[in-house]
Amino acid sequence: MKTPSASLLLGVCVLLLSAPTVSAVSLSVSPNLQQFFSGSSSVSLSCDDDGQTADGWTVKRTRGGLTEDCGAAAGFGRVHGSSCVLDRSVSSDGSYFCENSSGQQSDEVSIIVSDKGAILEIPALPVRTGNDLTMRCRERSGDTAAAYFSFNGRPVGSGTAAELVIRRVKQSDEGLYSCATDAFGSSPQSFLRVRGPPQHRSSDSTPPVNSSVDTPSSPPQGLTSFLTALIAGLVPVVLLVLLLVLVRLLFHCKKQNEANDTHQADTDVVYSDVRILTADFLGPVPDSALNP
Repeated sequence: MKTPSASLLLGVCVLLLSAPTVSAVSLSVSPNLQQFFSGSSSVSLSCDDDGQTADGWTVKRTRGGLTEDCGAAAGFGRVHGSSCVLDRSVSSDGSYFCENSSGQQSDEVSIIVSDKGAILEIPALPVRTGNDLTMRCRERSGDTAAAYFSFNGRPVGSGTAAELVIRRVKQSDEGLYSCATDAFGSSPQSFLRVRGPPQHRSSDSTPPVNSSVDTPSSPPQGLTSFLTALIAGLVPVVLLVLLLVLVRLLFHCKKQNEANDTHQADTDVVYSDVRILTADFLGPVPDSALNP
């Protein structure tokens, strides 16, 4: 029988093998917004790796329970070079992300193409903590509208304002935002993502001119990408091998337990099987000793 801890470990291994891994590659949106008015202008999506085009990655969309590839599904954009171009005259609502052939995925970005009278200018890419952020409510003519702003369904401020300014963004500012105007109605809700400041590597600092220590050069970008892809491909294989070893050990333990149970059954002795052999060595036993 499998122990609860062994069953839990098996379940964790299966989840690790089946779940997609999140990569450093991100989905870039140009212009950097989540809400757009329906119209003839277009939106460009691309997969970026630290500002460079991520080769081997595809822009995908999840909508209505279906996952579609850019350019392959009806009404889902067209591929232009390394970008996916969305036509805002077509309904393009959905969650967009990048994915490679190994199943690695970027963070999702929700894009809304609205027919309403107002939209919220909220960035599609994450905002770094410590930075300032300004959000505005736009009417279809392009003008900024005085609006009531909301955060997670609660009003922000005491009345209407031309813009919502967040000084020194904190992680607690992450959430759902929307705006509402008296003349043009409410905008859709969109989720603001907040990330920590980028980590500065020690190698980025400039060494002294008279330093006698040779600083190793960083590997080429192509080699780094190759090593990243190699590691990503080896992880599922290693997990599969560990899972097979675990199953083998569990099978061995089960057989060992069955063997121990059989041995125990063979060595069990009942009182009726015991014979007193004293008489064979010490002579006849008196009846009074046997029947007190």
